[in-house]
Amino acid sequence: MTVFLPIPLPCRRLVGLGLLITAAALLTQTAQAEADIAAGEALFKRVCGNCHNVGPGARAAFGPQLNGIFGRHAGATRDYRYSPAMQQADLVWDRDTLSAFIKDSDSVVPGNKMRFWGIGDQQKIDSLLLYLKAQQDH
Repeated sequence: MTVFLPIPLPCRRLVGLGLLITAAALLTQTAQAEADIAAGEALFKRVCGNCHNVGPGARAAFGPQLNGIFGRHAGATRDYRYSPAMQQADLVWDRDTLSAFIKDSDSVVPGNKMRFWGIGDQQKIDSLLLYLKAQQDH
């Protein structure tokens, strides 16, 4: 037999308020994730898009296309001519390796041919990676 105990009105209000706060936090996180993807896309277009392509129909340009970058071995696309340093780099691109590479490419793959000053703001890097992750299946 199940016994239900009555919850006093002040407690019911607190439970309801807690649920409302939780729902608002989840909506804020969802909106923030979308804003980060949008910020990442804008950053990609402004900083990376001169050399790299991503999305449907992306091809190598001055730099390799970045579709499916997560989980890909460095120097592995067939439509781009990589530096010997990148061809010999023994790494797989994931969040950590990409983050470090975007921050300072020469420290991750010394001698690579990407001439890029880097991005020092981790929040911007995270937004960029979020955008690239959204393009993973193209």
